[in-house]
Amino acid sequence: MIQVTGIVPFTLDVVFESSSFIERDETLFADTYTRELQRSQDEFHHRIRMTLMFITRFEATFNLEKKGFRGEEILFAKAVLSNVIGGIGYFYGASRVESPYTRGPVPYWKAPLLTAVPSRSFFPRGFLWDEGFHGLLISTWDLDIELDIMGHWFDLMNVEGWIPREQILGQEALSKVPEEFVTQRNSNANPPTFFLTLQFILRNFANSLMDGDDRLGTLERLYPRLQAWFDWFNTTQIGEESGTYRWRGRDGTTNRELNPKTLTSGLDDYPRASHPNIDERHVDLRCWIAMAASALSEIAQLLNRNGNRYNNTFLYLSDNDFLDNLHWSPKSESYSDFGLHTDGVVLKRPPAPKTHGHHPQHKPDMIRVVTKAPELKFVDTTFGYVSLFPFLLQLLNPYSPKLGKILKDLQRPEFLWTEYGLRSLGKSSPLYMKRNTEHDPPYWRGPIWINMNYMAVRALDFYSHQDGPYRAEAGKLYAKLRHNVITNIHREYRRTGYVWEQYNDKTGEGQGSRPFTGWSALVVLLMAELY
Repeated sequence: MIQVTGIVPFTLDVVFESSSFIERDETLFADTYTRELQRSQDEFHHRIRMTLMFITRFEATFNLEKKGFRGEEILFAKAVLSNVIGGIGYFYGASRVESPYTRGPVPYWKAPLLTAVPSRSFFPRGFLWDEGFHGLLISTWDLDIELDIMGHWFDLMNVEGWIPREQILGQEALSKVPEEFVTQRNSNANPPTFFLTLQFILRNFANSLMDGDDRLGTLERLYPRLQAWFDWFNTTQIGEESGTYRWRGRDGTTNRELNPKTLTSGLDDYPRASHPNIDERHVDLRCWIAMAASALSEIAQLLNRNGNRYNNTFLYLSDNDFLDNLHWSPKSESYSDFGLHTDGVVLKRPPAPKTHGHHPQHKPDMIRVVTKAPELKFVDTTFGYVSLFPFLLQLLNPYSPKLGKILKDLQRPEFLWTEYGLRSLGKSSPLYMKRNTEHDPPYWRGPIWINMNYMAVRALDFYSHQDGPYRAEAGKLYAKLRHNVITNIHREYRRTGYVWEQYNDKTGEGQGSRPFTGWSALVVLLMAELY
């Protein structure tokens, strides 16, 4: 026991040190203690100031309190945004690529890439079409970071105007990718969502482009590459008929898949024509190109360039009569792909061959069996996200009866409507929640995806502000869908602690990879009503 006697007031320093004190240069005592205490207090107050600055900047940027959100909801939005920004990474390496001019896969040039990622744990790499959606939120928070990200991506463009759609740079990224998906082929595209990002920036932050450190100069330097990218799409992804487009990369010879995947579209296993061939017409790609033309026209105008050819392309591709002639199915009264198609396909397991009178130990994989011959027609028994693209990218005339039909169909529970958001494929569609192979569960065949729901809410907001007979209906649907999506994502975040890759269309529960603060983070923009 220690006894201390003194005359008050007095101070007493008691120092307790572990056995490692001999390794330290100084003892935490007297002036050293005072100095370290002051340093810790300064650091604490700095963190308080930074937190207050973040809170102030967050509210000034997103105005969630003014939108009626409170406490826990705002903390949720801050956490989501922080995860997106925290998911921005710097990668370095070379993709593996292949073209008709190489004898096999070859390394791309080594290059750096600054990019956000969909999921740091499951998808630790850059995805071209994902990044356009990420950019909507990132540019809202920090325009300079987003312009830097875009600059890095367009530095990966080759002389043809092609950008590899997955950036698998370095061993960590490579370890997460199955071997068959590593090689990037220069005939294959991905939705040009950076045009969506740029259009978003022009319409929301045009004045900010004139400020800062040479932001307009960055756009000037990007412009020739944007032109090259657009031209690449219009030379490599065109269809057989004028004004039609076709995603490349589908396998027309496989019997392993119920419906050959269209990975290049970003919608992976979403049902297309059952027998891929050159006669296919993909309505979503046509709409993406129309949007890209519109964005390039706006960029050209800002930069005082001649953008007439882009504006003319937009007018050509957005002509509703022309669009309807190529993609409107009179039978289903919906927008559809066109191609060599039959719904008569099933997965069956072939009988296993006997070997020397014994049954084999392993079952053969299931294969596709065609029960009805395909024919050239609209793929109109399928209703889902692809059916909405002329609406999603706001190409429909506000007075068009087709818009009224889409708004009506949007609300039908047997199609896409749920209390959690719009499902990806209608329950009435033949391949709803069907496996594409015995090993591949449904991906874009029913689950709710937030990027497409953001696009739908955005389109409803647009049409609710346009004169026309469907303005009021669009406004009602806007309020309902926005509420449903925000409420469900927040509820699942409270229940699980995660934002998810997709959400179950029957229960609303999160599923797929997590944490997924890629495009699912667009919930913050839904809350802020920024489109």
